[in-house]
Amino acid sequence: MEKMAAWGGVPRQLLRRLRDIMAGAGAAQERLDRVVKIIAAEMVAEVCSAYVRRSGDILELCATEGLRPEAVHRTTLRVGEGLVGDIAEEARPLALADAQAHPNFAYRPETGEEIFHSLMGVPILREGRVLGVLVVQNRTMRHYTEEEIETLETIAMVLAELVASGELVTRATAGPGAPEPGMPLRLTGVRICAGMAMGRAVLHQPTVAIKRVVAEDPEIELARLRTAVAELHDTLDRMLGATDLAGAGEHRDVLEAYRMFAEDRGWLGRIREAIRSGLTAEAAVQKVQNDTRVRMNQIEDDYLRERLSDLEDLNNRLLMHLAGGNGAKPAADLPDDAILVAHNLGPAELLDYDRKKLRAVVLEEGSPTAHVSIVARALDIPVVGRVKDVFSRVDPMDPMIVDGDGAIVMLRPAEEARQTYAQGIRQRDERAASYAKLRGLPAESKDGVSVSLNINAGLLIDLSHLEDGNADGVGLYRTEIPFMVRSAFPDVRAQEDLYRQVLERAGDRPVTFRTLDVGGDKLLPYFTSGHEDNPAMGWRAIRIALDRPFMLRQQLRALVRAAEGRELRVMFPMIAEVAEFVAARRIMELELEHALVRGKAPSRVRLGAMLEVPALGYQLPALLREADFVSVGSNDLMQFLFASDRGSPRLADRYDVLSPPVLTFLGQLADRAAEAGKPLALCGEMAGRPLEAMALLGLGFRILSMAPPSIGPVKAMLRKLRIEPLAALVRALSRSSEHSVRETLRTYARDQEVPI
Repeated sequence: MEKMAAWGGVPRQLLRRLRDIMAGAGAAQERLDRVVKIIAAEMVAEVCSAYVRRSGDILELCATEGLRPEAVHRTTLRVGEGLVGDIAEEARPLALADAQAHPNFAYRPETGEEIFHSLMGVPILREGRVLGVLVVQNRTMRHYTEEEIETLETIAMVLAELVASGELVTRATAGPGAPEPGMPLRLTGVRICAGMAMGRAVLHQPTVAIKRVVAEDPEIELARLRTAVAELHDTLDRMLGATDLAGAGEHRDVLEAYRMFAEDRGWLGRIREAIRSGLTAEAAVQKVQNDTRVRMNQIEDDYLRERLSDLEDLNNRLLMHLAGGNGAKPAADLPDDAILVAHNLGPAELLDYDRKKLRAVVLEEGSPTAHVSIVARALDIPVVGRVKDVFSRVDPMDPMIVDGDGAIVMLRPAEEARQTYAQGIRQRDERAASYAKLRGLPAESKDGVSVSLNINAGLLIDLSHLEDGNADGVGLYRTEIPFMVRSAFPDVRAQEDLYRQVLERAGDRPVTFRTLDVGGDKLLPYFTSGHEDNPAMGWRAIRIALDRPFMLRQQLRALVRAAEGRELRVMFPMIAEVAEFVAARRIMELELEHALVRGKAPSRVRLGAMLEVPALGYQLPALLREADFVSVGSNDLMQFLFASDRGSPRLADRYDVLSPPVLTFLGQLADRAAEAGKPLALCGEMAGRPLEAMALLGLGFRILSMAPPSIGPVKAMLRKLRIEPLAALVRALSRSSEHSVRETLRTYARDQEVPI
């Protein structure tokens, strides 16, 4: 037998035998039976069994060498049941010297496996999906080595070609209760990029079929890999030169980081090692992709797991080059109203599609912080993510509706639904046109009360909306996104360049920068804070900044330098007590002293606190003596007021922001700020909804900051409103014992002909 490669590869002779069997004549069952016999012999195992995944998440024993023959096609396990089910559910290998002692061991008497003690199993993977499980067993308590596990993983990858051929298993159905093909279906997900679109489905299927697994000459395969990698780099360089992405910004940082990822020596080195073991270049790329997928799926860090989509993109793109393509999706494949449906996307994959024809994107995975989300936002493409099983439920060219605002996807919608959404899109366009007419008019109520309407931003491209809605400024600039898309902490120079661009694009409009607000659900790939049972209330925001003052000091230094000769407005997030604000302010004062010595200081500096923790509300008079302004962060404040996780579906509608306790708390804040003569703003979702914004105006808030699309609707509401009579109503409602006063306020708006 040929000597195994050091990395745990399979002897080439065995690979060739497996290849010949699978490519040879005979029924699929016959070939699978021969394969398990050979594997058992080569792995020196008394048992080798192949389980194939059927519809309904059932794993069926389809072939065995060593277990009782009558158990074949009779023994089944659900995904997650027993050791085999665990391997399928977790998509990772398992090796046990005493399998029967494991708490998840599931005994099936018809198999006769009670005499076998040790077990090693690996998932049979194809295109990121578990098609089955390959298992070997021994009578003795055998301790399987890492090399043996890798050997079995490579064999399973070869075996996946037979399982995926359709001769053993057909495409899985959606299970009991699933809608019949062609029937209308409504799916929900999470909002990633706002907007609404109607069109036809285009399935993102970048995977290249691997026709050859075993290499005849490794040197030829290495040369093919070198050529494909060079072509890959050239394609990415041309993509980065696209005119609509040429400007600086976070989306540019994402693509530059992605380009560097394509030169990663570790990634390419693992592919070369797999080729030297006897695999073709395509099979080696697939092997490394499978290995990486297994490792990444074990990582709990959401941000790092999201980077898996970037790696998937690179692997698929490299496979396309190896197959003779250019790694891009031809624009001719797209209808004029394309809605792209994918398991997930890397940032460069999105750019393969013609942006003039692409109306929306629907993902089975994805999140607002994923790299593809940042690029989609820069291109103004609606995206709905985490839509479960959408890829298996939609067929090419199916009509679709994507509601990015409501995170809803309609497959094959009925005519009535199409007409309703078409009318909704028309009305949306008409409203946008009417809001555009308000652009040059002041944000002022019918009884002459002026209100400052500002936008929330987190990307350079967001600043274009300052002109669109004629906003007064940026009430909240989230500084964390550039930190989240980089592989290392940005230095002072990089931060300074970004903040200077923000200020320059804002022109004479003020920008309020929120210092780094990470932790909780916003993680940095290079900064580990450890597991927390309640991260939203844990080590995050100003708590991290004060414990790691070097990070805060670098950011404040960059902000001070960027604002040379201009006004600088900075606020600190999640302040829970005045002492925290004072500590943060002292760090700013140190940086200002250095800037004054250099003669390059801002013309004026205003420091504020975000009030998100209810405890700070009870120290507000003391805070207002120290701070120049206060901004209420309504999103976090509401979940802390009600002790209600805003990410929990069960609690999403349980409490209402238009309820007496909320109105009472916010009203007291407004009164204290007015007494002190200090500005009080509110930024968050509450400010951007016309009905909620109306209530805030009645409580005394005169500065609101919201998502850019909300400026028009809120201004339209304001210009039809009389605030003085509203104030008396809202104060009275705050003393109510009702669960919510929403309908009372809605009735008032309707009676006063105020558009909400």
